Amino acid sequence: MSTAGKTHILVVDDDADMLRLLSMRLTGAGYRVSAVTSAEAALNQLDIERPQLVLSDVQLPGRDGLALFDEVRLRHPSLPVILLTAHGTIPDAVEATARGVFTYLTKPFEGKELLDKIAQALSLSAPALPAARGDEAWRDEIVSRSSRMAEILAEARMVAQSDASVLLRGDSGAGKELLARAIHRASPRAKKPFVAVNCGAIPEALLESELFGHMKGAFTDAVANHKGLFQAADGGSLLLDEIGDMPPALQVKLLRVLQERAVRPLGSSQSIPVDVRIISATHRDLDAAMATGQFREDLYYRLNVVTLTLPTLGERREDIPLLANHFLTKLAGKYGKRLSGFAPEALKALTIAAWPGNVRQLYNVVEQVCALSSTPLIPLALVQRALRSPSVEVLNYADAKQRFEREYLVGLLKLTDGNVADAARLADRNRTEFYRLLQKHELTPGHFKADGGTTAAEPVAD
Repeated sequence: MSTAGKTHILVVDDDADMLRLLSMRLTGAGYRVSAVTSAEAALNQLDIERPQLVLSDVQLPGRDGLALFDEVRLRHPSLPVILLTAHGTIPDAVEATARGVFTYLTKPFEGKELLDKIAQALSLSAPALPAARGDEAWRDEIVSRSSRMAEILAEARMVAQSDASVLLRGDSGAGKELLARAIHRASPRAKKPFVAVNCGAIPEALLESELFGHMKGAFTDAVANHKGLFQAADGGSLLLDEIGDMPPALQVKLLRVLQERAVRPLGSSQSIPVDVRIISATHRDLDAAMATGQFREDLYYRLNVVTLTLPTLGERREDIPLLANHFLTKLAGKYGKRLSGFAPEALKALTIAAWPGNVRQLYNVVEQVCALSSTPLIPLALVQRALRSPSVEVLNYADAKQRFEREYLVGLLKLTDGNVADAARLADRNRTEFYRLLQKHELTPGHFKADGGTTAAEPVAD
């Protein structure tokens, strides 16, 4: 049998008999083994090929196993290391475990115990399926090694080659937008725009203009022609996220656009042809929504040519360590910290936790521990603390100030029915300064007037 697909383990021990015994046991268990007798030789081997696990004796000539671990952690933070220790070096091994060694085994040890520890280490740190290489680049944002996700990605890639409308189902935070982007990148439309809009986050009066565009003078404050998102996505793909929250009146207009393959901007008498591939997403039960008349059956069947259902994070637990380390690497740069990974116990706690908010919640938990960590290795206590508290988004002061400022302005405009003079007076600011604030946050006073039929809180996106 070829060894190319086998899990590769690097074994380091200066005792030739022990090295031979370990190699035989691991080879017999189906692993591919590289055996070396010193830390220097191990580091040279790492330069040639990265294994999936390092198994090293603590006592080595020259640089010892602890120093080797430090260098491995520096080069490859997520690479698991197991140390073999004699009784005299147990304290050193215990300290190393606190610093990030996956575990240690005391000589003599049982062969089954060794294989169990190796299997456990590999299950918590196995690499994602190859991505971002050659024809796999389309799914490079999706970090996964689960069989459930592999099946969905295989289906997604097949459907991407057609122009069939796709409905993505799944709980909030499961990664529907990431999958939509992957489908776009795998499609013949990949070089054209991908545009996403959250149908539940934009009020009805704004959503129509946002999707279909408007002409100058179509309504108060429409001071220029505005291209809608259908036109912006022409030739490419349009994600209608949370399609189940789209108001019924707009569902009728959307159905007409899909049937005619043309949009008519507000205030225009002319329709504009558009060539757009529709991907829609929802966490709602659309069958129940149709039964109660909240969602049009004819629109449902036009959107639901192919359905892909994303699993919850709890249904793909083998991906949790991968995702946690992936997010940690990204967030370490954001917070300017040198973080090497999670302590084994911390990673286990993440793996067994309940994740009602799915991948988005995991990201928020990792961001919390990243922001608060004072050590390179994230400890169990910090993870437990983050899991006990609501996993809220971590904002820096400037972003929090921006968010508060915008929500404050929206509140004033709602209270004053879009009257800028009254709103500025309540804010104790002159009108010129108040207009500048509104412009900064892309807020249009006219959208808050009672005759506009909306209590808008969302800006018109670019």
